[in-house]
Amino acid sequence: MIEERRIQIEDREIFYLKKAGVSAKATLIFIHGFPFSSAMWREQLEILPDGIEAFAADVRGFGKSTTSHSFFSVDLFARDLYAFLNALQLHQVILCGLSMGGYISLRAAQIDKSRIKGLILCDTNCIADTDESKLKRFATIDLVASGKKNEFAESFLKNLFAQSSFEKKNPGIELIRSIILSTAGSSICGTQLALASRTDTSAVLSEITVPALIIRGEHDKVMTPAQAVQLQEGIRRSELVIVPEAGHMSNLENPEVFNSSLLNFLSKHFG
Repeated sequence: MIEERRIQIEDREIFYLKKAGVSAKATLIFIHGFPFSSAMWREQLEILPDGIEAFAADVRGFGKSTTSHSFFSVDLFARDLYAFLNALQLHQVILCGLSMGGYISLRAAQIDKSRIKGLILCDTNCIADTDESKLKRFATIDLVASGKKNEFAESFLKNLFAQSSFEKKNPGIELIRSIILSTAGSSICGTQLALASRTDTSAVLSEITVPALIIRGEHDKVMTPAQAVQLQEGIRRSELVIVPEAGHMSNLENPEVFNSSLLNFLSKHFG
């Protein structure tokens, strides 16, 4: 059973999903991508074994979490993550982040590796934006700020999902569309600036000694194969899984392979 909960942390209310564990041996934290919400992880929460307790929180300004401002940074999101863990008295956790969630996870590892028992990095990378990527983000800000969030959503969806997902009318497409359209323009624009200004976290890879799983959708248009290999080669105790018939949203596009890989990793290292 998945519980919906809220918690007040300083000046903001954080909404999160909780899957309780029975005699839990490990705690798993799911971190969503941009500009999504914890709803993207619901199926993964539902298939976890009894020995794993898990949480998926809405990042400030997204989903049902509030924010008092939109001056965001990946560093702020990572510190928010630790504030969330502190509020729930969660001491050591496994982090599972997709795209922006991966950026947050790697920045969290830089801040305090001692609290991370494992890493699952999905369709993400460790490098800072190129100038070309920054300019694309600035163009998105202009589009959304001019009241064209619908146009942004439709264009963005084409990059997120593999062509086969559109052909099969994958329900994840409508889920993500609805989440994007319900997200405040200020949060979208503020986070685009945060992503454009994020720091390179490649130096931390060699310092990560916990087990890690790298997942990439076979047809991901956002993250390159080389970026996934960089993570796998940089983290010594890591393995790389390529999810067939999936783009950037691998957990939604091919949940069978994604979930199997997730469960195998958890059973192998935390069972």
